Amino acid sequence: MRIPAISVCAILAITPLLWLPELPPRYFVWIMIVGGIGLAAQRRVRLKYVGIGLLFCVWGILSAQESVWPMQHLTSDAVHAEVEITATDGSTMHQGKIISVDGQRGWTSAGVTLYGNALPQKVCAGQRWAMTLRLRPVHGELNDGGYDLQRSSFAQHQTLSGRFTHAELVDGRCSLRAQYLMSLQNRLSSYQWGAVILGLGMGERLDVPQEIKDLMRETGTLHLMAISGLHIAMAASIAWLLARGFQFLLPCHWIRWQIPLLAGVVFAAFYAWLTGLQPPALRTVTAITMLAALRIAARQWSPWEIWFCCVAAILLIDPLAVLSQSLLLSAFAVTALIFWFQWLPLPHGHRARWMRPLLNLLYLQIGMLLLLMPLQVLIFHGFSISSLVANLFAVPLVTLVSVPLILLGMLLHLLPLTALESTIWFAAEKSLAVLFWLLMRLPYGWQNVDQRWQFLTLLPWLIIVGWRFRAWNSVPAVCLAGSVILTFPLWRTAKSDSWTLHMLDVGQGLAMVIERQGKAILYDTGLAWPGGDSAQRLIIPWLRWHHLRPEGVILSHEHLDHAGGLISLQKTWPDLWIRSPLRRAGHHPCFRGQRWIWQGLTFAVHWPPENYPAQGNNHSCVVKIDDGEQSVLLTGDIEAQAEQAMLSHYWRNVTSTLIQVPHHGSKTSSSLPLVQRVEGQIALDSAARYNAWRFPSAKVVRRYRKEGYIWHDTPHSGQISVTFSQHRWQILRLREQFLPRWYHQWFGAPVDNG
Repeated sequence: MRIPAISVCAILAITPLLWLPELPPRYFVWIMIVGGIGLAAQRRVRLKYVGIGLLFCVWGILSAQESVWPMQHLTSDAVHAEVEITATDGSTMHQGKIISVDGQRGWTSAGVTLYGNALPQKVCAGQRWAMTLRLRPVHGELNDGGYDLQRSSFAQHQTLSGRFTHAELVDGRCSLRAQYLMSLQNRLSSYQWGAVILGLGMGERLDVPQEIKDLMRETGTLHLMAISGLHIAMAASIAWLLARGFQFLLPCHWIRWQIPLLAGVVFAAFYAWLTGLQPPALRTVTAITMLAALRIAARQWSPWEIWFCCVAAILLIDPLAVLSQSLLLSAFAVTALIFWFQWLPLPHGHRARWMRPLLNLLYLQIGMLLLLMPLQVLIFHGFSISSLVANLFAVPLVTLVSVPLILLGMLLHLLPLTALESTIWFAAEKSLAVLFWLLMRLPYGWQNVDQRWQFLTLLPWLIIVGWRFRAWNSVPAVCLAGSVILTFPLWRTAKSDSWTLHMLDVGQGLAMVIERQGKAILYDTGLAWPGGDSAQRLIIPWLRWHHLRPEGVILSHEHLDHAGGLISLQKTWPDLWIRSPLRRAGHHPCFRGQRWIWQGLTFAVHWPPENYPAQGNNHSCVVKIDDGEQSVLLTGDIEAQAEQAMLSHYWRNVTSTLIQVPHHGSKTSSSLPLVQRVEGQIALDSAARYNAWRFPSAKVVRRYRKEGYIWHDTPHSGQISVTFSQHRWQILRLREQFLPRWYHQWFGAPVDNG
């Protein structure tokens, strides 16, 4: 049995963790173990591979169950635990590992993030504290095409969050890395690009200005900031060169060709530890170790065999790495690199020697730009046009100048050579100044791409394959038909009479999108917080990804959990019309009795009256959307007093198929008369899990269900979409139906909402 074949088995066996709807029960795992051992013991090679694959699959499932266990058993009540601090902002946010619970150590340590409390004394990484913890499973907003917090948390083994009610120091010693980092921070505090140097050298990116991160993202150079293959490989290469140079001083019979290779692996591991053992760095060390082992085996391995072995080694050490987008990007990038140079090699021409590196780099960047586009569009919903030019000078400058200088400066920081160290830091800062000066001179190159382009981005791969097999000459009809099929989403026009109401998962706020025939309007815009809002983070990317350009916004009232994203939406689409009861300049009125038609849908305002004196929740603009057969009642944050006043005038007109539950399911709203008069079938509630007000109220949920409503809320379901068509409607819940994954489940108490 060959090692690459076993590696393929491991990859194929662990990959299903990406889409398993739920983890199998214990008895099924035992059946898989017995079956795997039985098949692996067979003489037929194919059966052996199947058996080995089953055992690898069990390994991945057990790893996933191990990550789920703390979320199921440590979140029901307060726990007494010993926590080792791994990272901290020095104030109220700390990351750590739970070493023991009630004095008992587990097989592994669960990762936890603590918010809201300052420890009684100065804290640093490496300290151990005895704490009384109130923990909760990680839970985040889930929207179609949006960032998946739960998946990312599982990949990083940070599945718990919470706060501590009591903390007592057990061991106050800081780790060697923390001591070195603090000393380095003090040394670089006077340098303009000191935060960037720490990011490139130590992986500490919290202090890097957001403007710098945005600039690198727009120019496609953000990958240079991560402690990944570039930095670790550079450190390993330096160690290899030093060891190889030292061998020139030794007698010939003492020289072993394996020594420089092992030195590179050891130094790579040390540098990864120095940078905090971040997952990308740890995966790189694993790959380098596997590469060294294969090299020492003294066999000729192909690039594809090495790729399979390295990816398999990473997944065997950490099966949950299969959920990591950074691993997906790294593995796909290497795949694209091998494919590009094997299937479309750069022709050997008569060119000057000094031009060859430049041409090779240019050829490499063109290949990466074209072949990485499918994954870039899928993950980032866009790509950078300027990345081709930016990486031409950024990669050599960072790889050959900045990173070696930073590594040398970090080494000299340990030695009493202050003058030489200052010279190195000065040179590193100037190299970064040149880098960012050049990046700032590039035009804005980021291009947002919607989901219609997903399949078309595969065209560069297909063109190369077709060219190598001369498919255009042999099967031109197939090539032409395939190209037309890939472009089908771009020229297809939807002519359906149906329309869809999307309740986006924005946490403790409200944002709803009414979509019909490729056009949209919004009801409320989510919440705002210092430094951001729901529109920037969720709503605008969602609209762009679904190829929707909003024509207007209906604003229920002025509270920031409903109007927080309005300014960002106006900046993105300045021609938006706005309806609200706020009487602001540029806002169309939204008062009782007003009606208008949009895309064949009738909008009727039932509350508030134009002369209504109150502000706030009871001043919410209540709108009914009607297609002539089915209807939706959007209520904002209206409370019981205003509900009764509205029903006293228009109780016959509020009957609707669907109601947006007022005020996030608060017990001060959704009075029994309103629930009964609406006579609806569906109730949708927008709230956040663990919100401070414990919305929705259990009493309100029971009230709706008792009256025959189908109840759905965003904490349980994520984004909820209801499509209305002739004589029928259909509900799509993202968490339970569209993306049913084991890592999207409701971990913790079944009704936990506070």
